[in-house]
Amino acid sequence: MCGIAGWVSYGRDLTTARETVDAMTGTMAARGPDDEGVWVGRHAALGNRRLSVIDLADGRQPMTAETDAGTVVLVHTGEVYNFRELRAELRSRGHRFRTDSDTEVVLRGYLEWGESVAERLNGMFAFAVWDERDAKLVLVRDRLGIKPLFYHPTDDGALFGSEQKAILANPLAEPVVGLGGLRELFAFVKTPGHAIWEGMREVLPGSVTTVTREGVRTRVYWTLRTLEHTDDLDTTVARVRELLDDTVDRQLIADVPRCTLLSGGLDSSVLTALAARRLERDGVRLRSYSVDFRGYTENFVSDGIRVSPDAPYVRDLVAHAGTDHRDLVLDADALADPEVRGAVVAAYDIPPGVGDMNASLYLLSGEVRRNSTVALSGECADEVFGGYKWYHESEAVEADLFPWLVQGPGDQTVDPFEKVFTPEAEKALDLAAFARDEYRAAAARIEPLPGESDHDRMMRKVSYLHLTRFMQLLLDRKDRMSMAAGLEVRVPYCDHRLVEYVYNVPWRMKVFDGREKSLLRAAARDVLPRSVVERVKSPYPSTQDPGYADALRRQARALLADHAHPVFELLDRQLLATEAARTGAATTQGSRSLLERALDFAAWFDRYSPTVRLS
Repeated sequence: MCGIAGWVSYGRDLTTARETVDAMTGTMAARGPDDEGVWVGRHAALGNRRLSVIDLADGRQPMTAETDAGTVVLVHTGEVYNFRELRAELRSRGHRFRTDSDTEVVLRGYLEWGESVAERLNGMFAFAVWDERDAKLVLVRDRLGIKPLFYHPTDDGALFGSEQKAILANPLAEPVVGLGGLRELFAFVKTPGHAIWEGMREVLPGSVTTVTREGVRTRVYWTLRTLEHTDDLDTTVARVRELLDDTVDRQLIADVPRCTLLSGGLDSSVLTALAARRLERDGVRLRSYSVDFRGYTENFVSDGIRVSPDAPYVRDLVAHAGTDHRDLVLDADALADPEVRGAVVAAYDIPPGVGDMNASLYLLSGEVRRNSTVALSGECADEVFGGYKWYHESEAVEADLFPWLVQGPGDQTVDPFEKVFTPEAEKALDLAAFARDEYRAAAARIEPLPGESDHDRMMRKVSYLHLTRFMQLLLDRKDRMSMAAGLEVRVPYCDHRLVEYVYNVPWRMKVFDGREKSLLRAAARDVLPRSVVERVKSPYPSTQDPGYADALRRQARALLADHAHPVFELLDRQLLATEAARTGAATTQGSRSLLERALDFAAWFDRYSPTVRLS
């Protein structure tokens, strides 16, 4: 796992720009704390910050290959889980290897197959190749968009980086955010290819973007295809288990300590149980980690979304699987710490606005990194297997809107985030119209299956929207919060083979026992304790400590005292003042969200000094 950055310019000599490229690369020191490297040529410069996971001694980057027609240079982030099979194939084709790293396999694969190497890779990856033979930059991103990669076209080339901050470190990129970027921030919609900053783009998941003297072009090498599912239920369950076993086995490959992130829910428990069983064969005891809040279990009250605390189920799974388990117990002061908020915003490069759920994941990642470098996490099982409550609510499924934005029967709005603005900003943004337009554009891309029932077609739509839009929000969160601590988090449920297979399973099979995620539960029932098998889904935890809301209000009052703060060009000062003046008993989830959103936005203005344009 690493951070990559670079600059291609056909109109200047970049051998004189080493200092700028060093600055771009250096912005991602947290992402790659173990090593750094920069390669500079006349028209291209590539940088890398390395987190050493495979072939610790020899996998340094940038990695180069000399050919008769010129040098080929690669910088790579992420992991390729089938690199051993590919290395054997490439050796049979005459390639010689200097290292045992997956990075060299990608480089040699590019020399053999060109851009088409992407289609042969199983993993989470983003990489850049400067090919002197054709004077072109090739940017490649994995199929599901697990690893981020951004680029910024310039007058004579392009800038690129794993994070926006790497691009913004170049004077050619200005920190400007317009209406499109603000809408993406507040509407809880992740449009593929869009970046928040003006002039910046994100390499599409499953695509190759090429920069030449003639300009920029993009080729899609993978997309979510609609196919007929012909397996019966027993075969389908068995195939899901086969894929889970294989992908967990592959994703445990590392030359550093591994662990799992465990919530006690079905998703993370399945991975933890399978990983523990696999490592036990090697005589290794798996470590697992959970996040909890002081007094959370003892004082838990259902909020209508979370129906049970995690701790009892975590204990059951740990006892069943025999992991070496550790809890990180956080209090309100740690979650509301302004330094933590600043670190979260700096990791995102944008104001995330999800409050304590980001803070706790950031703090958990830091704790895990003390003993492990690689963690397996259960993100995206809900998108793959249909776990969210709104999958099972007709109002959300049938709405002319993204299901996760539907608040209740007859209410197709994007509350509460559109109510934080000044009247002028709210009118200019028109988030409700933006969300509806994006929904229709996304839904129009779904391939129909001839003969599919109306209900199956509707549920395919819901699945497609989650896999291509909602899931990106979670993957971004996972990547930014973990990499800010130098922790590599792998997501087995995003194995493209599993996603492709389950996407095409008819909905009746996905809920064959009358519950959410029936296929996953059936496929892994034998490795789980009964309590976890029967647990009703409860999302990632959020603190219920009233002290957290008290701390938010104190910080909001301090922000309000700064009458010249630029955040109030967008956010409604009077609305924030009303929320900051509430007492603890009057705090609602919407009120807390508004406070978190305002404080995140203020921290973003303080760090990035963005120019915001509402026209």
